[in-house]
Amino acid sequence: MAIKHFTKTALVSLTAVAAVAVADHHKPGMGVEVTGFHSPIAEEAFQTVIIQKALEELGYDVQPIQQVDYAAGYTAIAQNDIQWTSVNWDPLHDTMYDNAGGNDVFFKRGNYVAGAAQGYLMDKKTAEEYGIDTIDDLKDPEIAKIFDKTGDGKADLTGCQAGWGCEAVINHQLEAFGLEDTVNHVQGAYAAIIGDTIQRYNDGEPIVYYTWTPYWVSGILVPGQDVVWLEVPYSDHPRGIDTELPNGKNYGFAVNSLRIVANREFTEANPAAAKLFEVAKLDINAVSAQNRLVSDGENTDSDIERHANNWIAANQDEFNSWLEAARDAAKGM
Repeated sequence: MAIKHFTKTALVSLTAVAAVAVADHHKPGMGVEVTGFHSPIAEEAFQTVIIQKALEELGYDVQPIQQVDYAAGYTAIAQNDIQWTSVNWDPLHDTMYDNAGGNDVFFKRGNYVAGAAQGYLMDKKTAEEYGIDTIDDLKDPEIAKIFDKTGDGKADLTGCQAGWGCEAVINHQLEAFGLEDTVNHVQGAYAAIIGDTIQRYNDGEPIVYYTWTPYWVSGILVPGQDVVWLEVPYSDHPRGIDTELPNGKNYGFAVNSLRIVANREFTEANPAAAKLFEVAKLDINAVSAQNRLVSDGENTDSDIERHANNWIAANQDEFNSWLEAARDAAKGM
């Protein structure tokens, strides 16, 4: 058997090559720029920053998170100007997703945050006093008048900010359920209009509004305690979705998942990022708890980064499992 002799220089070179190989697997994103976005809602930053930090651990050259409206964000991802978002509301955003190119241009696998409910709520006191349990009870002009804050005789429903997708569902249902003559869909910057709604509740006034989870509102106006969900009389959604839940309740909106959407070409070239986007999971209660901190004033960039770091530290094994799966995917290139 021939015995191979290595010079000291050769051994050093081999060691360096091995170190680079290990480093490449550990940091498969080295040299690759990546940018994410969320909408201008501060409560969407937390889940975005967590993925941002995972990408950093994988070696990606992570650029500052962009804050743009959803439709513009999907278009930017389709064009690869932005590579990903963690706040795709599925199925609420399906129309925007499809209009920007759909599955031909986007990568979407896995459910990052599952079980996001949304719908219409009313203060419990008024609902019980007048026996209101469905949104179409507001067809009665005398009932609608109870929630009139502008003096036109119509109920003022605190609704959805334009461009979010939920506004199209609300407008569709007001027409479908015959509520346009008795209900105003109040729109504007959501944080402002829901803040006004909460103040009216605190002043003892009747309220009816739209909201979703995870979000801080339901930590202040607690369903079952302060407010109640209103059902719709039957499923009627602009996309033809059956919105009845397994328990028979029907709140007019399908239960959503927040999913990570990325540029397809980017993920095909970066299997580590693709696998991260697929396997990452975040409990909805963690998002709601963080959103409450934001509503309590912990809303600066440094606050939100601290919240993300705290979540990672408390869930280090899970976070590490995402990174391990991502690195394994890169080895298979």
